[in-house]
Amino acid sequence: MKELKCPNCGSVFTVNEDNYAAILDQVRNTEFMQELERREGELQQRFAALQQAEKAKDSEAAQRMLAQKDVQLSQKDTEIARLNEQIKSANADTKLKFAEQLTDKDKKIAALEAEIQRQKQFTEMAVLKEQNKAKEDLQLKNEEISKLRTSAAAEKNNALLREQHLKESYEKELSQQKELVDYYKDMKLKLSTKMVGESLEAHCSTLFNSMLRPIFPNAYFEKDNDASGGSKGDFIFRDYEEGFDYISIMFEMKNEMDETATKHKNEDFLKKLDEDRRAKHCEYAVLVSLLEPESELYNTGIVDMSHRYPKMYVIRPQFFIPMITLLVQTSKKSIQLQMDLALAKQQTVDVSNFEDSLNDFKDKFAKNYRLASERFDKAIEEIDKTIDHLQKVKANLIGSENNLRLANDKAEALTIKRLTRGNPTMKAKFDAARQLPEPTDENLATDVEVTEE
Repeated sequence: MKELKCPNCGSVFTVNEDNYAAILDQVRNTEFMQELERREGELQQRFAALQQAEKAKDSEAAQRMLAQKDVQLSQKDTEIARLNEQIKSANADTKLKFAEQLTDKDKKIAALEAEIQRQKQFTEMAVLKEQNKAKEDLQLKNEEISKLRTSAAAEKNNALLREQHLKESYEKELSQQKELVDYYKDMKLKLSTKMVGESLEAHCSTLFNSMLRPIFPNAYFEKDNDASGGSKGDFIFRDYEEGFDYISIMFEMKNEMDETATKHKNEDFLKKLDEDRRAKHCEYAVLVSLLEPESELYNTGIVDMSHRYPKMYVIRPQFFIPMITLLVQTSKKSIQLQMDLALAKQQTVDVSNFEDSLNDFKDKFAKNYRLASERFDKAIEEIDKTIDHLQKVKANLIGSENNLRLANDKAEALTIKRLTRGNPTMKAKFDAARQLPEPTDENLATDVEVTEE
């Protein structure tokens, strides 16, 4: 597409390639004719000027100029003829191109018409297919709706049958419960308050022995007769698997006469039941109660009281067996975990005992080492003291030796001459003694004896 601007109004509009080429050819032809007319006008003006010049000049010059002008006019005529031929040729080419363009347009139009016809046929076929498909879908939908209606009718009939069955079952169960209530009411009227409670305990014991004893042959289910802690429950249930106590339940059975002046509530016995459970090391606590017979809470089924006391439940007597089986199945799932936990605890105890033994050995060894070290230090200290004492003895002995040596030296240096120096009396005696004859053995002995005396 090409954009063209109007020189008068200045508006811009677009044309396609073919229209632009046609307009361009028209503009070229118009400009060419205008140029040709302008040149003809110039030639005529020049020719008029030449005629006037010819009149002013002589005829020879005029003839020469006319000849030149004739030549020029002939050249111009030749050029005009050539340009006319070009115009004719250009017009012929333009017409040929236009005819070719028209032919192409006709072909394109024919192709578009054929495409439109083909699309129309395809669209009609598609619409027809869609209509057939819509009819088939509608038929399938109708069949499906018919099936759904049939199924809905069957479901409705089944629901009605189930409802009738549930209603009959509920009425039957309600009738049984009413009979049971009437039985208990009649039994309450015939029994005293103590006998009413004992009858509930006997009822539960009978249920367990008749229904659960074959299932749990090794289970412990007996009355709690240990009142050493100040109180006791009614029954304790325990069961074992592979020697492992995996479940334990403390049961309390409560009932009262309808004519009793003081009406008890189930919550009045929860604290004592929890204390009994803890005292007898039971995992669960269950209150089997006929108290508050008009309470919708306790009449609906098993009531979880764990928000008040851990692992505690309140049930009616008809849920006694289901409660035991439910807790047993729940606890059996955790047997392996409890065994692993017990093993882990035992291993922890073993490790703790080993660590205690090791620490005890370390303490005793450290104590013995400390005592031995203290005694060794004392021995070293005594040895040092002994060494110091011996050094002193050595020094004294060395000093004594020096004194003896000095005494020996002094003894060896002692002579008669030194002794008699300055002592004329003794000198005279020694001189006289030297002059005496030498003594014999007898005289020597006599002298010795005298000397000893």
